[in-house]
Amino acid sequence: MRPEVVAELCGLERFASAGKGRGLRALRRFAVGELLFSCPAYTAVLTASERGSHCDGCFARKEGLSKCGRCKQAFYCNVECQKEDWPMHKLECSAMCAFGQNWNPSETVRLTARILAKQKTHPERTQSEKLLAVKEFESHLDKLDNEKRELIQNDIAGLHHFYSKHLEYPDNAALVVLFAQVNCNGFTIEDEELSHLGSAIFPDVALMNHSCCPNVIVTYKGTLAEVRAVKEIEPGEEVFTSYIDLLYPTEDRNNRLRDSYFFDCDCEECVTKEKDKDKLKICKLNDPPSAETVRDMIKYARNVIEEFRRAKHYKSPSELLEICELSLDKMGAVFENSNVYMLHMMYQAMGVCLYVQDWEGALRYGQKIIRPYSKHYPPYSLNVASMWLKLGRLYMALENRPAGVKALKKAIAIMEVAHGKDHPYISEIKKELEDH
Repeated sequence: MRPEVVAELCGLERFASAGKGRGLRALRRFAVGELLFSCPAYTAVLTASERGSHCDGCFARKEGLSKCGRCKQAFYCNVECQKEDWPMHKLECSAMCAFGQNWNPSETVRLTARILAKQKTHPERTQSEKLLAVKEFESHLDKLDNEKRELIQNDIAGLHHFYSKHLEYPDNAALVVLFAQVNCNGFTIEDEELSHLGSAIFPDVALMNHSCCPNVIVTYKGTLAEVRAVKEIEPGEEVFTSYIDLLYPTEDRNNRLRDSYFFDCDCEECVTKEKDKDKLKICKLNDPPSAETVRDMIKYARNVIEEFRRAKHYKSPSELLEICELSLDKMGAVFENSNVYMLHMMYQAMGVCLYVQDWEGALRYGQKIIRPYSKHYPPYSLNVASMWLKLGRLYMALENRPAGVKALKKAIAIMEVAHGKDHPYISEIKKELEDH
């Protein structure tokens, strides 16, 4: 074994990646759509809002789930799922009963509680840690600012408050490290429309480094993560995933990477900034806006995106839609409709329309979004697939079957590569096509 190689996983190896620390490298060729590896969750937690529609144990989406007889708040496919989840659910079951409506730990706290319980019951290496152990996760402790440290202390307080009966805690310093590790290495599990289902730890998946030109994509089958090639990968090539939404221009992507993961990306896309001009497209006017006007509008766009993110927690749908419409009017004086900041606010407006069941309004926004999305995102993007899927379902609901069939087939074509042809989501969409 070469000195820098630590471990192998059929056709893949962990290695020392120049300038990036640990990484994952291919030992053989992988074709587009081919599964490189799958990784069961070390532990996972279903988000509270999905309770009742998904199994708390395996995350399967189905009707007629059985309720936990004690807390009446966890739901399962069957007795097997319930028994398997009990070591984790027992951390919360009695507390849910005791706290009632006041039981509200953050999802990060819930996930971290499960890690602590798992480390106690399974001190040995698990099937999720063939190449990277949870204890090896980077914490980037030295890079945390006071605000991030304060947020971690709030989570530690939440952990003590809601889980004191069933957990043995390490000291405060060790908990700071663990929460910092979870913040950098946790995954959010999403459904086929990219709605949030829960959070999980997938150690072997966390080994992969980031690129804005990824050659693999991570999808989920319940609580199993699957990694498939979206480009041909040759032996000796490093395997790269994307940690962030790739819609945005280089500066925004790197701001996000620095804030969440403490590094700058040096991939080809970030070095050449080749797509930035299209992503920041300016209106073609007889009197083009000045560089200063464009800079000011970009600043306004970033501020309104942040304002909307906060407003979602306390404003009504009609107020949120008004923020979207006013910002789109203002930005539209300088930006083309295909500009990513316009697309961002259109996407938020579409989400509000879907929430209030304004199908025509949602469709209008979706129709404006899909073509630029297909251009700005890399091939086989889940963002593009989910947009085609939403459009297809909207067309079907509005009884435009030809357009619906066309859109759903476009979604399937991407998902067959990203999710694999046998994924339950694809079977469900094919059934929708048959039923209509």
